[in-house]
Amino acid sequence: MDRNRLSMLILRGMSGSMNVFNRQMKRRQKNWAASLQDGQQYDYLRDEVGSRVADRVYDIARTFPLALDIGAGKSHISRHLSEEVVERLLLTDVSQQALKRRCQTPIPTRCVLADEEFLPFQENSFDLVVSSLSLHWINDLPGTLKQIHQVLKPDGVFIGAMVGGETLYELRCSLQLAETEREGGFSPHVSPFTAVTDLGNLLGQAGFNMLTVDIDDVQVLYPGIMEVMMDLQGMGESNCAWNRRTLLHRDTMLAAAAVYKEMYGSEDGAVPATFEILYMIGWKPHESQAKPAKRGSATASFGDLSRISRPTRDNNP
Repeated sequence: MDRNRLSMLILRGMSGSMNVFNRQMKRRQKNWAASLQDGQQYDYLRDEVGSRVADRVYDIARTFPLALDIGAGKSHISRHLSEEVVERLLLTDVSQQALKRRCQTPIPTRCVLADEEFLPFQENSFDLVVSSLSLHWINDLPGTLKQIHQVLKPDGVFIGAMVGGETLYELRCSLQLAETEREGGFSPHVSPFTAVTDLGNLLGQAGFNMLTVDIDDVQVLYPGIMEVMMDLQGMGESNCAWNRRTLLHRDTMLAAAAVYKEMYGSEDGAVPATFEILYMIGWKPHESQAKPAKRGSATASFGDLSRISRPTRDNNP
């Protein structure tokens, strides 16, 4: 399924019929990655994006009595937060191994093993919900956003980051070209992701207001294509789509490596991998929040602007 088709299905709200990702496989991938003895060497992207999500929490001038981190992993967000901002924190993840290896922080923390698609919390429970690099593996993203909206208290805020549709375009293009050349066609090797143009609509449909959506590209340099794929595996970010192809022929991989270096490689031989990160902020409505003026309440029209006199420049020195 291509990304545009996936976006159309999401926007139509066909959550009940969507089943793009094998969630059990994603659980196994994350558990395996979290069990690696040298797993911390693969945490660089999650730590970086987690710190940027934390920065957005700090931008809100308030203290949150109770916060929820969905898909927390090894607590890549909370390690950048303080007790002055979040008084109590609940971490959830589908991977028990990841939660066991969470970073210890001064914030009083509890862990709950839970799937992001089925949040086991009561409505109006949390002042803040955060999530980093987890929601792009959700089958029912509209449904999950609605659940996040439900568990937030009125005037609560959701701050999240997820991988966007242009992520790993270098890897995607190289594999497709090599596979087409060597095998006469290609299969999807990189999972479909949500486009930034859809994200605002999804948040609005879930009930959020005062929305903010922005993009940040993170580019990482690697020696070659094999190192890219090994690091993705170490992050627990391997493809888990049902229609994925599990194996690649050796000559196809060699061809893909050559294409990657030819099209994107630098003079020193390194190749880039681009991660498009979509950041989102949405608030649960509350009567205290500022509201847009009613339609037709303006006291001046755009046509009057041309008749507004401009101050003359003083010619005196």
